[in-house]
Amino acid sequence: MGLEDLQHNFFTGRLEDLVSWARTYSMWPATFGLACCAIEMMSLGAADFDLARFGMEVFRASPRQADLMIVAGRVSQKMAPVLRQVYDQMMEPKWVLSMGVCASTGGMFNNYAIVQGVDQIVPVDVYAPGCPPPPRRSCTPSSRFTRRCGPTGSPAGPMPL
Repeated sequence: MGLEDLQHNFFTGRLEDLVSWARTYSMWPATFGLACCAIEMMSLGAADFDLARFGMEVFRASPRQADLMIVAGRVSQKMAPVLRQVYDQMMEPKWVLSMGVCASTGGMFNNYAIVQGVDQIVPVDVYAPGCPPPPRRSCTPSSRFTRRCGPTGSPAGPMPL
């Protein structure tokens, strides 16, 4: 009977399982607020909707320290390369939350200047619908990221609310 026959517990757990557990409950978002949805995103850090209970209390201004990008609001054609550059500067594993109907589909702005969905620029993991989405609806993806990023640490494609 060797160690491979034992079930992993606190004493025989793997280091990568410990790192994955810590990463799940300490996600640091990078803010990318572009329009009115950014106001709702800012209220997520306030006392009523406290993101700290999901381990997301530290909003990072540096993409190299963040592992979740929250894209809130409409993305213009001029801002698209900047968004992609910020996404590329983030460390692996990284996740994207598209917050609001403008970020998800372009919203009511169906013209040449607005990107019709941020998923054309970066891969989106979770969509938060609404115009603008209320903070309570934006807290739901936080718990979904906790479930998604758990044991494997890799995204599994887009997941709607």
